[in-house]
Parts: sequence; C-alpha cells; structure tokens
Amino acid sequence: MIIPLFKTHYSIGKSILSLDSSPDLEDSGPDSVIDLAIKNNLSDLFLLEESFMGFLEAKKSCEDNGINFIFGLILNFCDDVSKINEDIKTVPSYKINIFSKSAVGCQILYKIYSRCHCSQKKVIDLNILSEYWDNQHLSMCIPFYDSFLYKNLFSFDIFCPNFSDFSPVFFLEKKGLPHDAFLTDAINSYASKNNFPTQEVHTIYYKEDKDFEAFLSYKLICSRGSFGGFKSSLEKPNLDHMSSDEFSFESYLQRL
Repeated sequence: MIIPLFKTHYSIGKSILSLDSSPDLEDSGPDSVIDLAIKNNLSDLFLLEESFMGFLEAKKSCEDNGINFIFGLILNFCDDVSKINEDIKTVPSYKINIFSKSAVGCQILYKIYSRCHCSQKKVIDLNILSEYWDNQHLSMCIPFYDSFLYKNLFSFDIFCPNFSDFSPVFFLEKKGLPHDAFLTDAINSYASKNNFPTQEVHTIYYKEDKDFEAFLSYKLICSRGSFGGFKSSLEKPNLDHMSSDEFSFESYLQRL
C-alpha cells in the first residue's frame, strides 16, 4: 500500500492545493484536497503540514464528507537544543513528521508545536519531545527527504538521534530523482538494523503532472526570486528535489 501524503497552501510555498470543497468552484480555481479525496473514494486523508493553520478547516470538511482525517506536522529537530549558540543564524537541523492518532493526540501535538515555535530558532530535540510523547496517541514518521539520514548522506552533517523512547516508521518514496535508489538503500539498511518498519508514501503538492510549472512558479514567488542565496528562475529554480515533476496526485494514481 502506498499512502498519499497531501500538503496544502497553508504550508506556505509548499503546495498549490487548497481545502475548499464546493460544487460552485470554478475549474480555473485551485484544486481541492477534499475534492480529490471525494472523487477518488479515499476513506482516509493524510494531511502533513508545517503549521496548524488549516487544521480546523480540514477537520470540518472531512467530517462533513465522511472522511477519516489524519493530521501530521513537520518539525525541525537538532541533536541538542541546549547547545545552540544564541548568536548562530542557522541551526543545522533535520525533519521529523509527527501524526496524531486521536483528539488527545491533536492536543499533545499542538503543545509540541507551540514548544518548538516558542524557540527563536524554531527547533526542538528528542529529549524535549520525550517530555510530551505518548505512543497511544502519537506516531513518529521519518520523511524520505530532509531526514537525518538524508542530511548525513548528502549534506555532510553528523546527526545521531536516539529513538529509544519512540517507535518511528521510515517513509520511502519514488520520485525518479538520481539519489532516490541510494537513499532507499540507506533507509532500508538503518531500519532493518534497528528493527524499525518502513512505509511507502507519495507526497502530493499538486493535482496533475502538468501543474508542475504552476507549482514551481508559486514556490519562486514565495522565495522572492532567490533560494539559498542564489537567484532563481523557471529555467534555473535552485530548489531542492525540483528536478522531478512527480509530486502530483496523478503520479500517485499511476503508482497504484
């Protein structure tokens, strides 16, 4: 089974999908995650965002349409928050996805999110996370891209997370990028050695493959024409993972 992971415009600069659901929406308007779920008979909607901004809207739309809503947040982690120098501008970090399993889980997740964003650098560590953790109500998932393994392999970082208090699931993706096979091998090896499960997923930022250029244009607008200190354009976007146009719902359906 491949799990579709949707992201919406509430994660600013990350998606051109909306949460609007109405028969009166114009064809020229933004594509709706809710409409995609309804039209394709998705019983579960996995929404993975970078904030709580669209949570209530998504929850209500799913309840109104009989869809099981699973909400997750992407958070920035470092090895030890207490060792961060206040003068440092950028803290080396990696991503972890945390999903709620229940209403109680959503409340705990909001506390974790608030704790993270109360920090000036907007990062937490696993020691802080363990203060809130509840396996009954929360699930930890390690993303395919931007995880500690990805950063260690391709950014020459040396992250050493201790997952003794958690039971993470490691996500696997196939986006046709040159390093995907190498990263997949590394993830499978790490998960196998530590008895952690893996799960194939498909991250979705737009509806159809042809929407890639619109999505790319939106990202460039949000980055104000520069990314990582480099000037960006449609011909040379300088955006990570943007050499693949397979972050679409259409691509997900083709993989089933």
